[in-house]
Amino acid sequence: MNRARTALLTAVSLLSLSGVAGCSAPTEPTSASPASSQVITGDAEAILSAHGLSGKSSQEVVEALDQDPAARPLSLMASVSYDEVTVDDGTTQATLPLDGDEFYISVAPYENRTHDCYFHSLGTCQGELTNTDVHVTVVSEDGETLMDEDTTTYGNGFVGFWVPKDIKGTVTVTKDGKTGEVEFSSDEEGATCITTLQLA
Repeated sequence: MNRARTALLTAVSLLSLSGVAGCSAPTEPTSASPASSQVITGDAEAILSAHGLSGKSSQEVVEALDQDPAARPLSLMASVSYDEVTVDDGTTQATLPLDGDEFYISVAPYENRTHDCYFHSLGTCQGELTNTDVHVTVVSEDGETLMDEDTTTYGNGFVGFWVPKDIKGTVTVTKDGKTGEVEFSSDEEGATCITTLQLA
């Protein structure tokens, strides 16, 4: 990882964790489980243990926090990027590695209002359509269907899934006859938070 990218990711993570990266409150739009070999130690393990997440892999931590039904913000802040999850309990910050060949994307489909987001803030992002039945299809640029299923958005209005790293593709969400579609990229600069998929 080069120095410029490291600085960018650190800055964005800090902004996300402090609630000023756009994942703290919805605004009016301006436009339209994988196994892991990572080892979590030290401060990170202490933080996870204090929040009932001890023994979970980094991927399981991401899923647990994204699917947490509690109102946002959560007591544990966390931001997910290409290869790590940054966690912050208000006094200590630590990073968990996201090893392996999968990339996390969390999508908040919307009808009337959304918010800006890039690296998904698991503890603060709140989408419009909570606990809503939707159909999600994820297709890679080369035509492979990665996901095609009925699901329900979480309490935070998002639905998350893992895709292979370093690909491009399209996410399509359908709800009650309304459909929205958005492109994604799962490379090192790819967004883990997609809030631009409007159902119409």
